[in-house]
Formats: sequence, C-alpha cells, structure tokens
Amino acid sequence: MSENMHRRRHLTTFQVIILGFAGVILLGSAILMLPVSSTKGSVTSFHDALFTATSAVCVTGLAVRDTGSYWSAFGQTVILILIQVGGLGVVTVASAVTILSGKKISLMQRSTMQDAISAPQVGGIVRLTRFILKGTFLIELCGAFLLLPVFCHDYGAKGIWMSVFHSISAFCNAGFDILGTSENTFPSLTGYTGNIMVNVVIMFLIIIGGIGFLTWEDICTNRGKLKRYRMQSKVIFATTLIFIVLPAIFFFFSDFQELSAGRRFLASLFQAITPRTAGFNTENLSNMTEVSKAVMILLMLVGGSPGSTAGGMKTTTFAVLILNAAATFRSREEVSVFGRRINNTVIKNAATIGMMYLVLFLCGGFIISVQNGIPLLDSLFEAASAVGTVGLTLGVTPELHLASRYVLIILMYLGRVGGLTLIYAVLSKKNAGNAKLPLEKITVG
Repeated sequence: MSENMHRRRHLTTFQVIILGFAGVILLGSAILMLPVSSTKGSVTSFHDALFTATSAVCVTGLAVRDTGSYWSAFGQTVILILIQVGGLGVVTVASAVTILSGKKISLMQRSTMQDAISAPQVGGIVRLTRFILKGTFLIELCGAFLLLPVFCHDYGAKGIWMSVFHSISAFCNAGFDILGTSENTFPSLTGYTGNIMVNVVIMFLIIIGGIGFLTWEDICTNRGKLKRYRMQSKVIFATTLIFIVLPAIFFFFSDFQELSAGRRFLASLFQAITPRTAGFNTENLSNMTEVSKAVMILLMLVGGSPGSTAGGMKTTTFAVLILNAAATFRSREEVSVFGRRINNTVIKNAATIGMMYLVLFLCGGFIISVQNGIPLLDSLFEAASAVGTVGLTLGVTPELHLASRYVLIILMYLGRVGGLTLIYAVLSKKNAGNAKLPLEKITVG
C-alpha cells in the first residue's frame, strides 16, 4: 500500500489547467441541457449544449444556437458566467475563491496560478491575482456603463442586461451577442455598424482584454515611461499596433466600398481588431474579398497576447518567429529586440507552438471541407476561428454535420488551453539526464 502511495503520480500544474477547463465545460453543458435554460422550456441536446459551453469557456463565440433567441435569461446567465470563468481562467477564478474565503494558498497553488496567467515568477502571484480581478471587474463595469445609453434607448430596461452581457463578452474576447431574434438570428453587431459609441467601446474592451494582464501591470506601474516596460510588453504593443493598423488600411481600400468614408473607416478598423479572438462583426464577412478573408485567417491564428483573455498562438510567438527569421537573414547567431537577447528555448517553444497551431488549423479545415462539401477557404476560416478561439464565421457553423461540430469543439478546447500548456501536460516527463547524443549536420532549405 505504501509503495502504491509512493508511486502515485501527482498532477502537474499544466494538467490541472487542462482538466479544470474540461470540468467547467462538462458542468456548463449539463446545466445548459436543462429545460430552464432554453426559451421553449425543452431539453437541449448534449452536443448542442457541449458546443455552446465549450465555445463560452474557451471564449470563442461560435454558436449552433442563436444566443439571443434560443437561450432563456437563465441560459444566457450561465453562458455569461462560463465566459467570465473562461476569460479569467479556471485557475484564477478558483484562486480568487480561495483568497476571498481567507484560506492560505499553498506553494502548489501559487505555481499553478503562475502557469495559468503566464507570470514570470511565483513571488507576488497573489497580489497580481487581486490586481487582475479588480482590474477586470472595473473595466467591465466601465464598458457596461458606456454601452448603457445606446442599449437602453433601443431596448428599454432590457438594455441594462445587454450592456453588461456585451461588455463582459467583449472584454473576455468571447464574441457572444444576445441581439438575435427568431426572425433575425446570429446578427452579432451588424445593426450598429455606424454607431460610434458601440464600435469604440467594444474595440477598446477587446484590445484591453487581449494585451495581457502583465502588460496592464506595466502600464499601471510605469505609466508613460516606456523605457521601464518589460521587453515582452514592448513586443506586445508593437505587434498589436502593426496587426491593427496594416489590416485596417487594407480592408479600407479592398472592402466596404458601398459605405461612406467615415463608416468604411469604422468598419475596417473594427474588422481588423475583432480577429484578435473577439468574434464580433459589424459587417457581413461573406461579402469580403477572398484575400481579405485570408488576411483575417492569419489574424485569427495569431490571436491575442500571453496571460490575457484572448486565444491563438499569441502575438509574442509570432513576433519571435519573425525576429528569428530576420536574424537568420542577417547572419546573426542571436535574436534580439529592444536591446535585449531572446533565449534559444523561447525560440524553440515559439516554433513548436506555431507548428502545432498550423497543423491543427489545416487538419481541421480539410476535415470540415471534406465532410460538408464546402469551399476550402470557408472551411479553413472556420477552423482558424475555432483554434484561435475567435468566433467569427462565414455563416456555416449552424449547418455543419455533427462530426464537424466535434472537430470545432476539439479545436476550441486545444486553442484555449494553449500550446505550451497542452504540450507540457501530455509530455510532462523528467529530463533523462545531461547526456548528449553525437552531433551530426542535416541540410535544410
């Protein structure tokens, strides 16, 4: 008995994270299946409930049932709670409950929290968690307050709930909306294309939620003193700015030509920001050019930043890959940026994560295209939206076969738990030793 106890394998922090997400998804699915969760008072099928719960916890936004017309107020509340838990992270929410209950947080819990929010060190992790929680609820409250006049004007007292729901959904980069009706399903924010307040507030919530909690801390601590910021924060700012400005300019000149210059600028900017795993859209994406759809696929795969509410391979991963290529072109052995050198281990991790997302994206797109007989670009768009936990769709999600829906469920889950988390959870083995195999060259390129 003692030997069995000694041999018992403890879960690693990464395994705790992926199992935590899975547990919340299954619990959410069970609740959404209840008759009280739907407006018709009928039992929702397991696969529809599972798809919705996975999309909510993985803050994706893809839906097979219109959130506004199919789900009751209770069901929408459950979805919103799942979005909030998924946006903050299961471990962060569990740690918050522990902190509020006054219990002492163990070293194991602190280590798990560190991995969950991509913190650089265990020290100060509880303080950082409190900072994240306070910042999250304050930003979401401000967002709801700014949306209140618009939604209350259009929906009366119901506008209060709509303001809260869309503020949390935008900040958590979820992309769920409750504006649909039985006559007009899955509208997203297409009814507010020209509304400056709704567009600006939603865009700011998406960006703030997607730049990462550690970047917030840098902003609050150092404010305008950019030289004091972490290298990671500087990389995030630069990459985020590039991925907003360049696509917005491209969309402005290639799409939405029927709109006035002002509305076209707003639509182009919104469609450049929303692929950062947010999932809202103010225009019909099916009408965009093929090249624009391909650009959006790239943006969806990159996603947001580490330790944020966003998914995707992350801006820093893409930046490291580009910087490594640039260093190779310039015949430099070391990769550097902003006067700092990047560790080779980070470069290897970035290459591994990039390859993993690319394989998942391509395999998912191919399977969906073959199973449903739809164009490959549309299938790849759907796959990128799922693995990048974005939620944008060209309108094919509700029509997909059951097998393809499960493909999307798997992609959403793997995309949300994160590349390194998944790799370390599955392949968590101790180093066999320091012995090295003989070195031999291999030609590449």
